[in-house]
Amino acid sequence: MSSRTVIRGGLVITAADEIHADVLIEDGRIAALAASGSPAAQAFTAERTIDATGKYVIPGGVDGHTHMEMPFGGTYASDTFETGTRAAAWGGTTTIVDFAIQSVGGSLREGLDAWHAKAEGHCSIDYGFHMIVSDVNEETLKEMDLLVEEGVTSFKQFMAYPGVFYSDDGQILRAMQRAAENGGLIMMHAENGIAIDVLVEQALARGETDPRYHGEVRKALLEAEATHRAIRLAQVAGAPLYVVHVSAREAVAELARARDEGLPVFGETCPQYLFLSTDNLAEPDFEGAKYVCSTPLRPRDHQAALWRGLRTNDLQVVSTDHCPFCFSGQKELGRGDFSKIPNGMPGVENRMDLLHQAVVDGHISRRRWIEIACATPARMFGLYPTKGTIAPGADADVVIYDPHAEQVISAETHHMNVDYSAYEGRRVTGRVETVLSRGEPVITEREYTGRPGHGVYTPRSTCQYLN
Repeated sequence: MSSRTVIRGGLVITAADEIHADVLIEDGRIAALAASGSPAAQAFTAERTIDATGKYVIPGGVDGHTHMEMPFGGTYASDTFETGTRAAAWGGTTTIVDFAIQSVGGSLREGLDAWHAKAEGHCSIDYGFHMIVSDVNEETLKEMDLLVEEGVTSFKQFMAYPGVFYSDDGQILRAMQRAAENGGLIMMHAENGIAIDVLVEQALARGETDPRYHGEVRKALLEAEATHRAIRLAQVAGAPLYVVHVSAREAVAELARARDEGLPVFGETCPQYLFLSTDNLAEPDFEGAKYVCSTPLRPRDHQAALWRGLRTNDLQVVSTDHCPFCFSGQKELGRGDFSKIPNGMPGVENRMDLLHQAVVDGHISRRRWIEIACATPARMFGLYPTKGTIAPGADADVVIYDPHAEQVISAETHHMNVDYSAYEGRRVTGRVETVLSRGEPVITEREYTGRPGHGVYTPRSTCQYLN
């Protein structure tokens, strides 16, 4: 039994093109596109027709950086794979790549198996995994080769969080050398965690305990220094590098310099750095704790450099680093000591809408919106062209997007399992109307019609910017 859907009358937007076209979907994949009203389009027949007149028809978003159910600071990220992927779908994202974690003393395989167990049968949309490497040794390095072969092709390391995820320069170099051989991509949390810990200790000793000091001790210069060091280590290893959650203009400058030198270096930023700032961290009555994440929010004057980096392609991807902790009972663990506030913010549901607002505001073009949110993350993490575009043969991960609808972002109406919104009260133009995942409706005219278990694990090829 084949099932067919046709989407009629919309403006199809990909990273490369904008065309008024009808889209034929058959058995979960895009079968054909034809100009709306043309004889070819009129010949499309299907059991289900979706009218997209006046709407955009865009690829489902690919969020390459989420942390569902992640243990951190004595608690867990509040979104499960079930709640988190449902919220992602509401926001027009149809694929996430989450982070499996190797425990110190444990193997990569044990970490990966644990995350498979958390996710399997619970996701509304498709998912893949990166691997956090916390313990570099001979066994770990061998396991990296095996993981690349089975579709886990990216490995995250931390220059921050000593005693938890931290790797020293020697461990980083060894992992990068291995990635250079096996085709893997090293993702780097670039902050000088050793120096930051000194500044944290000194701030607390001075009685500076409020959330805003989180931003003051995690200095932009220490993000830039670590970014520079990671780039040079990758250069020594002959390996590509992807720097996650870039927040500081000084770090963008390091990436731009490396790319001008022709190095295979890539950068990601997140909506929180584009739309929020240290003003939020300084909100009174401990409200600033809602905005504690690492890298931290920066003063507002850093935003221009991030937007410019996205326009010039010195930054290629916008992911969310979705890692939600409830204000009540979780963020509150850090009352009286900002260093104990769980680091992370909710955002998987808001990314596509906020970036559309950036189109409305003139920061980026419509095609660049799709490029940084769908196509480039799919290419970066070996999912393209199955994901990230609307073209014959691609998975039918399709969003019908109303570019004129207005909405107010609020915890009252969002679907993430967290008791606040980082964008509470923000009015944006544009809203997801219908979402298909492999041709199946997950959101139908603003109603959830998906199911846990529809989403499947998706092995990935290696970074497609290196082939």
